[in-house]
Formats: sequence, structure tokens, C-alpha cells
Amino acid sequence: MNAMAEFLRIRRGRIGPADVGLPAGPRARRTPGLRREELAALAGVSVDYYTRIEQGRETAPSDSVLDALARVLRLTDDEHAHLLALADRAAGRTPRRRAADPQPVRSGLRLLLESVRPSPAYVLSEVNDVLAANPEGLALMSGLGDWPPGRRNAIRYTFLHPAAKTVFADWDRVARNGVAHLHTAELTAPEPAAALVAELSSASGEFAELWRRHEVAVKRGGETAFRHPVIGSLTLSNEVLVTAGGDQRMLVYQAAPGTAEHDALVLLAMAAGDTGAHGRR
Repeated sequence: MNAMAEFLRIRRGRIGPADVGLPAGPRARRTPGLRREELAALAGVSVDYYTRIEQGRETAPSDSVLDALARVLRLTDDEHAHLLALADRAAGRTPRRRAADPQPVRSGLRLLLESVRPSPAYVLSEVNDVLAANPEGLALMSGLGDWPPGRRNAIRYTFLHPAAKTVFADWDRVARNGVAHLHTAELTAPEPAAALVAELSSASGEFAELWRRHEVAVKRGGETAFRHPVIGSLTLSNEVLVTAGGDQRMLVYQAAPGTAEHDALVLLAMAAGDTGAHGRR
């Protein structure tokens, strides 16, 4: 079974008859989710054809078929794009967005890291390697700066650093989001993603379990709650800026001036000083 087939099978199991306006029937179902014949009918394809797709025997369904399946399975935009990318891989087609060679962090991004202080900020690769960070960024993820630059990765930190479950007040959500993002990166940056997945699957049962769920989402900003050993409990909004090539992102945590959260960031800056190295490159 290829990854596209596995993704469709998992998603079919998460959509019940009531979700698509079908009666549940008089008898309990042996397995959760829609039956293959139900999904095929709703998507307008034959049961045999859909079965071949889900079993990995049909590796080149058209975009129109995939769009119909995405509609019935109620995929988000990120999940729909992921399905199309998985289909490209299964069919041996050129990816719709080819991964670029890793680029150094541009001087303009390094200047932004300084300009947004005391807001913690990072430049991240597609697989969340920390390519650069300001002192507050390293200080916010307590203990991240103790790792050598080549090991600094936000997802690795979440699952393997002993401080992470304390620092992230809602660790479960942060962990799910990190894994969902990594699922998207395995198609645009397959080699570094595969290496990170292999490492974390071996080292963390929690990661391995989340990875098998095949949830997909692109990080676009929101809020994160922290329990920090220096500045205490606080919730920060975050924004994600993507470079033109798409291979680097800038993540900035921030708080409105005059709030207790902003005062806490000023304290974090004082505690961090200029001792934090600004990442690699």
C-alpha cells in the first residue's frame, strides 16, 4: 500500500454515515467510518476503481477523482493539497512544488530577528530546523540553546527535550500540530523529513502514534500557552512569515505592548541577555 492509499483509508475511517447524510442502518458497523462502496458512490466513481486506489493498485487517479474524494472526506485545504502531493508521488510525477536546495538565512531575516525583540523569533526550515533565532527565542524554549546548533529543531525539542512538557502548557496540541506539519514537509523536503521521522519514531512512542494518524496541517499562526521557569505562565500569539521560495519560515511570538505578557517578554529579554547564539549559518 502506498502513502496515498493509506491516507485515504485512514480518512475514510474518520467520516461516519451521518457526516455525509447517510442513515447509519439497523446494525452496528464492524469497522468505523464509511464503507468503500458508500465513499465511491458519493464521489461518483465505481467501487472497483476506488478499491484499486485504496489498495495501491491504481496509482494515477485524476485530479477530478481526487477532488471528489477530498470533498466527500471533508478534507481541509492543507489535507487536500497533501492528497494531491501524495498522488504525484504514487504516480511518479514531478511534485507540484519542487524542494529547493537549503539556502543560508538571508541578512534581511537576521535583521528582522533583531528588530522584533523582545518578541521571541526563529527562522525555521521546512522540517522545523532552527536555522537562526534571537536570544529571546532560544530562552523561550528553555534548554533549546543548550543543544548544538545542528540539533536544534522545534519538533525534536517537543518530543525529546525533557523541558518541553513543562514549557508547553498544552503539550498535546503542540505535539499534534508539529507532527501534522511534518507530514506536509515529507513531500517538499523528503530526505530531511524522512531522517527526522525515523529518529523520532525510534525515540518517542508518542511521536510514532501521532505519525500513524496521518493528520496534515500547515502552521499559519495562532496562540501558544507556556509555563516558563523564568517568566511563569503566559499565552502568546504567533505569526508565521514564509519566504518566497517556501523553504524557510519566520515564526514570531508576540504580545501587545502594555500587557502583562509583554512585560514578561521584556523580563525574558533581560534574562536572556545576549548570551544566546543566533543559530547556525
